[in-house]
Amino acid sequence: MTDIEKTCADKPVALVTGGAGGIGAACCRALCDKGFCVAIHFRKSAEPAQKLLAELQAGGGAGFLLQADLASAEQIDAMVNEIKKQAGRVDVLVNNAGFTLNDMILTMKLDDFDAQRSVGRGAWYLTKRVLRVFMFRRASGRIINISSVVGHTGNAGQIPYTMEKAATDAMTKSLAKELAGKNILINSVAPGFIDTDMTEALPEDIRGQILSAVPLGRMGRPEEVAEVVGFLATGASYIQGSVVHVNGGMYGG
Repeated sequence: MTDIEKTCADKPVALVTGGAGGIGAACCRALCDKGFCVAIHFRKSAEPAQKLLAELQAGGGAGFLLQADLASAEQIDAMVNEIKKQAGRVDVLVNNAGFTLNDMILTMKLDDFDAQRSVGRGAWYLTKRVLRVFMFRRASGRIINISSVVGHTGNAGQIPYTMEKAATDAMTKSLAKELAGKNILINSVAPGFIDTDMTEALPEDIRGQILSAVPLGRMGRPEEVAEVVGFLATGASYIQGSVVHVNGGMYGG
């Protein structure tokens, strides 16, 4: 038995991509509180992930770290093989990792467009690999995709990002149909204007415009998104192929 198997003994395992900060870190905390052993994925810098893992462990939680560039199928393969080797299982996948490159269509470079769209390719391929783990174990599983309100409303200067988030929800709905007859649930959570580093990077005038459209009059907190993720990971047994909006009334779906 590996050290991680000992750490995760008798606990379900949740893999959270982009788990070191913002919404991802909040999801890791919420899932840890619900008894999961959390695999915290990061792409480059290990330090934030290490700090989060230390925090979870100090609170009596269990977890471990996984590194991969989700734009690389080979690195995704290696990551899934490592989680199978070290923990022996995956029960929940949270496809949270992402970034945004903001520019208007007339000035955006094709390379930036391709880099943005690679996020969805990575989530699709990781989902494919994790589904094989579920099915090999003949076990139930949950997949939770983090999309965005702008995948439904659109947003100037974010065409590739909004395309990617709309595609995320389309994948959720289509895969729910493919999974008919299997004990695997897939749903999306679509955050609105959440107080994270990503929204902090938006120009002040854009932030003001978006905030003025939120009926609750404030930005959401990452923990408020993570509450919904925790619910979908542990309960919600009759919710399948749905998009749950968490946006303070900004958009009703």
